[in-house]
Amino acid sequence: MATNDDFRRGRHVVSAMHVHLVFVTKYRRGVFNDEMLTRLEEIMRKVCEDFESELKEFNGERDHVHLLVHFPPKVAVSKLVNSLKGVSARLIRQEFTGRINRAIMHGHLWSPSYFAASCGGAPLAIIRQYIEQQKRPL
Repeated sequence: MATNDDFRRGRHVVSAMHVHLVFVTKYRRGVFNDEMLTRLEEIMRKVCEDFESELKEFNGERDHVHLLVHFPPKVAVSKLVNSLKGVSARLIRQEFTGRINRAIMHGHLWSPSYFAASCGGAPLAIIRQYIEQQKRPL
C-alpha cells in the first residue's frame, strides 16, 4: 500500500504517479564517471523541480542512467523526458567537453530513444533498490 508521502495532493486531484526512466548514451559509449553522474543528478533534479515533479532516485553506470520520478497528472512524460535529456545534454557537453568527444558521438550525448515504465504495480522499494544497486563507476 502507498504511504502518505507517495500521494500528491492538488486542488482537484490526489495522485501517486511514478515513472522509471532509463536514458542511454549515443552508441552506448561509456563516457560517465562519478563526477559526471553527480552533476547529471543535480541537473535532472532541477529540471524535475521546474515540472513540479520530484526526482526520488537517481543512479547510473558508464553508459546509461536510471531515474525514478514522482510527477503530477498534468505533466506529460514525453515533455518531461524531452527537457531532462535536452537540458542535461547541453550542460554536460559544456562542462565536460574534454570527456565527451563530439566527433565520436556526432554532437549528441543521449540516444534518441528512452525507456519509461509506470511504477504503479511494482513496489517502489524494489525499483529503488534496483536503481541503488547500479554499478556506479569510480
